[in-house]
This record gives sequence, C-alpha cells and structure tokens, in this order.
Amino acid sequence: MNKLKILLTLFIINLFTVSISAQPTLDSLITKALEVSPMLKMVMAKENSAKSSIRINSNLPDPMLSFGVMSLPVGSFSFSEEPMTTKVLGLSQEFPFPGKLSAVENATSKDVEIVKQEYADQRNLIIKDLSRSYYELNYIRKEIELTEESRRLMKDILDVVRSMYSVSQANQQNIFRIDLELTKMAEMISALKSEQKEYLSIINSYLLQDPFTPIASNDFPEVQYINLSVNDLISTATMNRPVLKGILLAEEKEKMNQTIAEYDFYPIFRISAQYGFRGTLQGATKPLHDMLTVMVDLSLPINYGGKVSAMVEETQSMQQMYQEQYSASLQMLNREFGMLTAKLNSLKERINLVENGSAIQAKENFNSALTAYQVGNIDFMNVIEAQDNLYTISKSLFRLKTDYLNQVTELEFLTGTSLKKNTNLNGDK
Repeated sequence: MNKLKILLTLFIINLFTVSISAQPTLDSLITKALEVSPMLKMVMAKENSAKSSIRINSNLPDPMLSFGVMSLPVGSFSFSEEPMTTKVLGLSQEFPFPGKLSAVENATSKDVEIVKQEYADQRNLIIKDLSRSYYELNYIRKEIELTEESRRLMKDILDVVRSMYSVSQANQQNIFRIDLELTKMAEMISALKSEQKEYLSIINSYLLQDPFTPIASNDFPEVQYINLSVNDLISTATMNRPVLKGILLAEEKEKMNQTIAEYDFYPIFRISAQYGFRGTLQGATKPLHDMLTVMVDLSLPINYGGKVSAMVEETQSMQQMYQEQYSASLQMLNREFGMLTAKLNSLKERINLVENGSAIQAKENFNSALTAYQVGNIDFMNVIEAQDNLYTISKSLFRLKTDYLNQVTELEFLTGTSLKKNTNLNGDK
C-alpha cells in the first residue's frame, strides 16, 4: 500500500504542476520557420520587384534619334541637283510637366511599403499557426503522459483488488472492470499518438523537413494572464497590425495617384533638334550651308471625352474604398476583440475554479474513496469513478490552459504585436 500511495502522490504532482521555465523550443522553431519560409521569400522577391518599379516609372523616356533625307528629287535621286535636298540627323527628348516624375516616384515607392506590411502580416501568420500547432502538440503529449500515469495507477489498483479478491474481500467483476478500463486507456493512447503525428507533420511542414522528424517540447507552457480592454486592443492594432497599415498606405498611394492624374491637365513638352547636311550643287563652286532646326512641341491637354477627369475620379473612388475598408476592418476587429476577451475571461475564471476547486476536491475524493474501499466502506465502482474524475479534471485543466494560450496567440496576430511583452496590458500571472 505504501507503493500505491507514493505512485498516487507522484501522479497528483504531475497532474497539477505547471512549469515556469521559458520556452526556447518554440522560439527556435519559429526562428527556423521564418528563415526557410518560401512564402516569405516570395514576398521578399515581390518587394525587390516593387523597388525596381521605382526606377522604371520615375525616369525620363529614352531620347529619339532620327535620320533621313529631305527634298530628294524622285526622278534622279541626286543629292546635288536641288538646293533643298538635305541629309537630316535629329535628336528629340520628351519631358513631362515639371513635378510629375517626382510624384510618380513617391507613388511607386508606396508599393514597397505596402509589400513590407504584407511581409510582416505573413510573418505574423506563420508565428500564429506554428505557435497554435506547438501548443496543441504539447497538450497531446501531456494528455498521453496523464493517460499513461493513470494507466500505471490503475494497474496498481488492480494489484490491490487481486490481493483483496484472493482473500474474498473483492468481487471478480471488479477485476474485469479494471481490465476493461486498461484496454480503453491503451486505445486512447494509440489514438493520441496518431494525433500527435498530425501536429508533428504540420510543424515540420513549416520547417521544410520530413513530416515525422522528432520535435522536442518543454514542460507545459506557463499561462500568462493578461487584462484586456477592447479599446486598448483596437488602439494597439491601429499602431501595429500590418494589414491596417497596408490599407492606410494604399489610401496614401491613391492620393498620390490623384496628383499624377491631375498632371495630365498640363502639357507634355518635347524638344527636338535637327541638323541638315547639304553638299555642292551641280555646276556650283561653293557648297551650300548646312541647316539647323530646333523645335519645342507641346501637347494640348484637351481632355477628350473627360478621360483625364475620369482618371481623377477613379483615384478619388479608390481613396473612399480604402477608407471604408479600414473602417470595416476596425469593425471586424472590434467584434473579434469583444468575443476573444469574453472567451479569455471565461477561460481564466474556469482555470482558477479548477485549480482552486474541483482539482483539489477530485484529489481528496480519490484519496478518500481509495481508503474507504480498502476498509470495505464503499463499493469498488466508487473508486473507479473517483479515479476517472481525477483524470478527467486534470485533462480539462490542461485543455483550458491550451485554449487560453491559443486565444492569446490569436489576439497577438490580430493586434500585430506580442501582448505578453506589452506591460500596459499585462495582468497578474
């Protein structure tokens, strides 16, 4: 019986001890996943492309070189028959209205900033998904550990029952019932190990390695309770959420595009110079003078059919669209934050109730039932029920803590920052 009590004590300690150690394993997994992520590399290539677009769109067009012949007589094709015959070499350059190129450069550079926010959001998404999978893997492993501990304890109870049965103090049906419980636990462990492989596969996919590569996990992560206000979360999200920043940047770009469109109300300039080479006419003793022509051309911004006005209106409509998209995003976040804070408060309350209430009661109930059964005061089924309650409550406690960690991870993704590191939002642990 002393052996049974020692095992029971170790079992209880294992059920309700939460490690306060740090979690370098998750951090290292996240670091590696971010390093090898093809999605992030794709977005980086997109950013490089956006940077190249700045040079493409914000410089003058190439000059035009022209050469040819003017006033060449068709009958003889002679260069010395007519004084107007000239060999021409020309060069022209087009210039947009002053200020347009810098406006194009500013607008195009916004694409780089927008892609950077896309990169940050994708990075946060990887962190969220990997963290949730890691927490679930940790929970599955803890459930396997609890089930194995409960199975070992059940085997020791079986030894007690067999001893009592040998002296006719226990029913053989009790032995059959324990055997059935042991079989059910073995089946549960098998199912849990299969589920463990699923989460291993998910995590390894982020690391670009074999699906069943072993991944170590530390003790169950510490739950850091945080006091949350929806208004604080909205404020945090507006400062940190990449998606929101991207929407604001897109609106700024459309304002710049409006400025670019308005430049089309002004003329485009083209400066050209032509040099005409003339030779000596037939029968003349002196060569003709060469000719130089310089021209300045201006486009006439007539705005046929209101096409320029339509471009301006289009950019204004896009600005309004992004404004409404930003408002809709805040509305969605306000709803999500309300739901998540309610869940977190409920989970925190339930965790405290289990830790300080039902967990202690289940432990005491099992001790009492085991003692009462040994002296014949209660039926064996009461012992099985007490042990099952202890096992179920211990699993429930870790399930609640895992759900809390997952909800915090979701909040951190929606706000775009780590809430646990934000001292303004930290609560009591």
